[in-house]
Order: sequence, then structure tokens, then C-alpha cells
Amino acid sequence: MSANSEYGKDFENNAYVHREIQKAERSCSEREKTFKVISSVAENQRNHTGEKPYSCLECGNCFCWRSHLVKHQRIHTGEKQFPCPECEKSFSHKPYLAIHQRIHTREKPFSCPECGKYFNTKSNLVKHQRNHTGEKPYSCPECEKCFNWKELLERHLRAHTGEKPFSCPECGKGFSQKSHLVRH
Repeated sequence: MSANSEYGKDFENNAYVHREIQKAERSCSEREKTFKVISSVAENQRNHTGEKPYSCLECGNCFCWRSHLVKHQRIHTGEKQFPCPECEKSFSHKPYLAIHQRIHTREKPFSCPECGKYFNTKSNLVKHQRNHTGEKPYSCPECEKCFNWKELLERHLRAHTGEKPFSCPECGKGFSQKSHLVRH
């Protein structure tokens, strides 16, 4: 074997060892994930330690990632940088726009395994499934009546408070439910 070929093998071995060390330095010890940048490993560890160094000056909520704080702050600024190309609505987060656009496309990707009915959001499917299971997680603190949807509890509570948030623009008469105003 020549000296050059020995050097070549040593170089290859050293390069391999160097790559493996770098890979280990860029890996998460909690799960099998490797990062392109070593600083991302430290940021990823926050997911496991619960450390939240980024806090909102408006409300005090804390976040593991700076990007999550930036997205959260849109709540306070009212910034809505994702406009719908079909209508005049805008959204603060891209996933909200994607969900909204299903109204225009009539896409309903979530189906009920019980009856086969389709829904445009998973939350609407979950609400619907309570009709099949009989689950009623929302109870009235006044009379202990239970409801399967939060909106139904809120509507019911108006019977106890006497609140009538829907008023007729013609005569000013108030109603506890929007459907009652429409019927009026």
C-alpha cells in the first residue's frame, strides 16, 4: 500500500468520524431527529424541558419559540396578513385562511364514521359526533341543564340573564336569539 492510499483512508475515516460527531451534536436526545443547525438543537430541547423564554409584553403569555410569539402578537396588533382571494376577509394565520377557503371550494374532508356526513373542519365533526354519543360537556351553572355545544349553552344562559343582544333596526325590540329577530 502506498503512503497516499494510507493517507486517503485516514482522511476518509477522520471525515466520517467528523460527520458523525457533527450529526450527534445536531441530534435531539429525546427523539430521533437531526437538525441542520446546532442552535436548533437547543431550541428543540425547550419542547422537552418546558422552558419558555419568549414572553408577550401585552398579556404575559410565554412561548418556547420566538416564531410562536410573533404569531401570537398578531392577536394584539390585529394584523391579518393572509387575505382570501375570493372575498374580502383576511386572517392572522395561514391555516385559518386555508380552513376559510373550504367555504368557497365546498371541500369537506372530515366524515362522520357513524352516518357518513361530511364537514369542512375537524371541530365541526367533533361537535356533530356528540349527537351520536349523547355527550353533553357544557352544563348550566344555574339549572344544571346540559348541552352538547358551547353555543347552545351560551344561548340558554340568556334565559337566566335576560340578555337580548339582537335588536330590530326598525322598532328596537330586543331578542335573545338571532332566529327570533329574523322571524320577527
